[in-house]
Amino acid sequence: MINKNFFNKTKILDGGMGQELLENGLISKGTLWSSTALLEEKYHELVVKTHLTFINSGADVIVTNNFSSRRQRLIQNKVEDKFDYLNIKAGELAVEARERSKKDVLIAGSLPAQNDTYVADTREINVIKKDFYDQANLIKPFVDFFYLDVISSGNEIEAALNITEKLNMPVLVGLHIKKNGKLPSGQTVTEIVKKYKNNNWIGLIAACVSLEIVEKSCSELKNLNIPFGFKANLWGVEEPLPVQAFNTAKFNEIGKNPNIRLGKRNDITGKIFYNFAKKILDNGATILGGCCETKPEHIKEIAKLK
Repeated sequence: MINKNFFNKTKILDGGMGQELLENGLISKGTLWSSTALLEEKYHELVVKTHLTFINSGADVIVTNNFSSRRQRLIQNKVEDKFDYLNIKAGELAVEARERSKKDVLIAGSLPAQNDTYVADTREINVIKKDFYDQANLIKPFVDFFYLDVISSGNEIEAALNITEKLNMPVLVGLHIKKNGKLPSGQTVTEIVKKYKNNNWIGLIAACVSLEIVEKSCSELKNLNIPFGFKANLWGVEEPLPVQAFNTAKFNEIGKNPNIRLGKRNDITGKIFYNFAKKILDNGATILGGCCETKPEHIKEIAKLK
């Protein structure tokens, strides 16, 4: 298990697993996206190699590839019966990558928003707790800590923390922040921390947000007395759409990539990402990483900041 002070010193998280898999040959089934690489055995080696690419680029932490393996997404894609298999396989492949690398990297267990992405989950809290528990319990044997992966409301934070406390695991909290500086639920990051922070928190990051939103949020994060940082995306839009917006017959054809709808920022080179990360580091951040559309070259550049 992770040392609670792990993020007190600069650490590098990995980049965008799902987009990297899609770019390197994964053909998605519906909106399963990265989970297709768990479902079909022919892609398992690609998952391991993608983890390894980020490790070899300098990542101190890799995140399990089960972001799309939440129960609701599997129900939508008619593969709910594979829930246990997909989440366990994500853990196994992350461990295999670490073993092959022969490097002292940690594995963060992804606990994504359990309903849709980028919007608050308004379901009854006990329903959310059950979804978090079922996923967390499956990946726990493989991971060093949990990563609350792109969470959009205090309700979800409360549900997730209830489960991670029961499982006695440290937590890196990843909050999705809009350009108004608030979560999709309308709550501020400060409100979330004051209400929900507990002894299991080991860090707090802006999760799957634009470089501009990270920069705007930096001063608020700095004042919260917890190691902080980012997993920034390089989508072509400042505020990405929830997955529900992709649920059209045309979009769900085999092989569609979310960047068709969201675009990507090809102008953000590794060097530009380095300069951005350095600015945030100079403002007190210690947790640096990438999300959707950030590639190994971006991680390789920011790893120079350690």
